Amino acid sequence: MRTISLFALTAVLAFSQAISIVKGPVDYQVYQRGTDGKVDIPLELSVSGGDGKDIFLSLKRGIVPVPGFIANNLGKADNGKLVTTLKGVPTGGPYRLEFRTSRMGAAIAARSSILVGDIWLLAGQSNMEGVGDLIDVEKPSDKVNSFNQSDEWVAAKEPLHELPSAADRVHWRKNAAGELERLSGEALEKFRAGRKKGAGLGLPFAVEYEKRTGVPVGLFPCAHGGTSMDQWSAGLKDKAGDSLYGATIRRAALVGKIKGILWYQGESDANSKASAVFQDKFEKLVAAFRADLGQPDLAFHYLQIGRHVNATNVASWNQVQELQRLSEPRLGNSVMFSTVDSDLDDGIHVSTVDLKRIGRAMATVAAGKAKKGPHFDGIAVEGQAIRVKFSEVNGKLVSAGRPSGFTVHNAQGDVLPLIYKTTLEGSSILLHFQGKLPDGLLLGYGQGKDPYTNLRDELGLGAPVFALVPIAK
Repeated sequence: MRTISLFALTAVLAFSQAISIVKGPVDYQVYQRGTDGKVDIPLELSVSGGDGKDIFLSLKRGIVPVPGFIANNLGKADNGKLVTTLKGVPTGGPYRLEFRTSRMGAAIAARSSILVGDIWLLAGQSNMEGVGDLIDVEKPSDKVNSFNQSDEWVAAKEPLHELPSAADRVHWRKNAAGELERLSGEALEKFRAGRKKGAGLGLPFAVEYEKRTGVPVGLFPCAHGGTSMDQWSAGLKDKAGDSLYGATIRRAALVGKIKGILWYQGESDANSKASAVFQDKFEKLVAAFRADLGQPDLAFHYLQIGRHVNATNVASWNQVQELQRLSEPRLGNSVMFSTVDSDLDDGIHVSTVDLKRIGRAMATVAAGKAKKGPHFDGIAVEGQAIRVKFSEVNGKLVSAGRPSGFTVHNAQGDVLPLIYKTTLEGSSILLHFQGKLPDGLLLGYGQGKDPYTNLRDELGLGAPVFALVPIAK
């Protein structure tokens, strides 16, 4: 009589049973951790050939089981179904979930590369979408995944944004017939093969955030180049995938709770009509995100627009920059970061090198490991010098070469050549002048559309552009 080994018998039994994950994680999914650092994961399993049998789950990091999650009994399948919740999965990963019909049997179903950590939404226009050269880009990490614009959880890598293949029509391009078309198949592969640009700050941010905190990161890219505040209006939410805001909110329902939003937009509103109402639209958008996501204190970290090698709409450009600066204290749980000192990879888009610098510094702030970076805090005349004060400086103010970017103006806006020397003193800078200081002078930093500025703190965060303020003697 032929005998059957225990291993063979287990294999036969496993083959006669099947488990399908109807509801639960997919490969590379990221769950937002709770305030206790844990998350509960709902599960719905379809079980064939296993009614009345116990279903077991193991949670592993690599091949090592996570303590407390070794062959956990989820309960018995009933009528081909098991609905339960995996409670208290701790921050970390990448995890592998394995389902069995016996404690020691072979895994019948599994999910891999699951992370529990913090999810950050990326939104705005091209400098958030990423138009940096795809040269020496941030390397991927197994602790960073992305919910791409095709609504798929994947391992995060540059470029994060891929508009032509997005699930939502608002991101699609027009074809030769003038119709919106979603790229797929050979056309999509051709697009990908031809990309030379696409690096952004999201991946450097995420990789650094994980290094600083030990908390894995999920990225949620939603940006679209060349878009205005009107195109991002929350009033278009009902258009769903035919609007930027609607598409983002639709996708957010698939992602769940998030940690915060990284936002970079404003260039498209730097014109005489839009700039005048920019602040109101911007602050209403932030409020709408928080309300619609059900997170009233959601972190909102954004970037002040930087340089543009262009001579039009200069006053409007500086107005948007100033309104962005003034909004920060009004928004609550918000940080504004400067980009005006960055190199560009074309006439308006921040370089890959500086996107990595800014993203890493932003992550350090978001992780609670650093101050917000230089924030203009007033000026005072002291003898033969104008002291410009900054708060939130990490370490001290530094510059590559002579500190540059400050300009003195008369009441008509003309630049006056008064400053002959600049001296850095901790969180302040002294602008030295000779003789008597005329009345009615104004001081600005980073004025114009393509200024040369180089004032940073020791973390690498730049000083923001600020509008002309009176120099009171």
